[in-house]
Amino acid sequence: MSFIAGVGRDQHTLFPEVLDDYIPADHPVRFIDAYVDQLNLDALGFCRATAAATGRPGYDPGDLLKLYIYGYVNGVCSSRKLERETLRNVELMWLVHRLRPDHKTIAEFRRQNRKALRPLFREFTVLCKKLDLFGAELVAIDGSKFRAVNARRRNYSKSALEEMIRAIDVRIARYLESIESTDQNDDAKIDATGSGSNELATLSARAAEVRAMLEQLDQSGETQISLTDPDSRSMKVRNGADVCYNVQTAVDAKHKLIVTVEVTNDPTDREWLGPMAIEAKDALSVDTLTVVADEGYLSARQVEACVDAKITPYLPKSDSSANKNLGLFTKSDFRFDRERDLYVCPAGEELTFRHASHEKGRDIRYYRTYACKGCALREQCTRNTQSRRISRSANEHVLEEMNARVTANPELMRLRKAIVEHPFGTIKRWMNQAYFLMRGLEKVRGEFSLSALAYNLKRVIAIIGVPELLRAIA
Repeated sequence: MSFIAGVGRDQHTLFPEVLDDYIPADHPVRFIDAYVDQLNLDALGFCRATAAATGRPGYDPGDLLKLYIYGYVNGVCSSRKLERETLRNVELMWLVHRLRPDHKTIAEFRRQNRKALRPLFREFTVLCKKLDLFGAELVAIDGSKFRAVNARRRNYSKSALEEMIRAIDVRIARYLESIESTDQNDDAKIDATGSGSNELATLSARAAEVRAMLEQLDQSGETQISLTDPDSRSMKVRNGADVCYNVQTAVDAKHKLIVTVEVTNDPTDREWLGPMAIEAKDALSVDTLTVVADEGYLSARQVEACVDAKITPYLPKSDSSANKNLGLFTKSDFRFDRERDLYVCPAGEELTFRHASHEKGRDIRYYRTYACKGCALREQCTRNTQSRRISRSANEHVLEEMNARVTANPELMRLRKAIVEHPFGTIKRWMNQAYFLMRGLEKVRGEFSLSALAYNLKRVIAIIGVPELLRAIA
């Protein structure tokens, strides 16, 4: 028995006469082509959307946009890889009319139109609304770290720079001491004017460089500095720390489509619940909205901003009290009497208001009782032998009301991961876009808008298919 044999390389082959015969009627590139053709690129802010009357003709921005959308949908984001694909990929040959722009032209298009890519993503969400693909009732918000074009060794914190200065100063001092203590013989003179002086010059130059970085940090008010991508920051990730950007998404529960995106260099999510929720509500054009997020977003000020905007937030209760690890009563074990403005402890004693202060942008009120000395529960309550103190923010009541909602609807918290982790997993693993190729906050915002657009496009094609999409934009 023989193996399956292929066709001989010298055999004549009759290919279709036209390129269009290679592309099926329901192929995604047909929608990409039709969708970009009906966009008003000038209104979206794309450069050179209208051809100049004079000068050498340039590439149509619509063709380069089609190239990028196709690339991000298929996990090919590099300009050099896209250039290679235009030479061998039949789908791209059909899509861009067999144009072959070089990688610099392709890269410059993305760089120059970084601001226009964000409204481009929002334009596609309008189409999704038209097709009734958003439930517009429940939205999940989450953030994920995407690696920046900046190695960890090219990122320095203020403390690391100060330690480097101390180490360099010690080395310079040791070198000068060795010069003073060395006998003034010919060999020493040769060393002092040769390699030794070079070492001293190198150390002095390095010290000046580090001090310049420290001065830059002091002027900017930042806590760290990145040399390759100045806007990137060191952030905690699963395996330690890396230099990243923090990508925020708001995902609709109906079909797990991304409603709105944002990229920030803030290492935490704490200040982003309100902005993301309000932007998602505006994008969906609804009067009310329910939002669910993890405890990293827990902030009384942000929860209050959502409530004021007619958004109902659901976040898990955070218990960061040190007493919990010690087996002592935590704040949740004390009952707050809002009418009388006091706390009641597990033993029935009252913690009355003592004073107020403004700390880290928050108004804090402090309550205390001095009945602990003879209390039978003191060993379970506090390490202080005389009193127990509790702090309360001015808008903490909104957290208490939210905790009651979460307790009454625990199924919403279980839904969160199923909704919002899906897009991140797809973009990072399936589409191979877990890192940025561009530098600078504004540029990576445009770049991730392309990733989010490609994700939504893949989802919509999977849900309703290319023919339905083509009919929607006809």
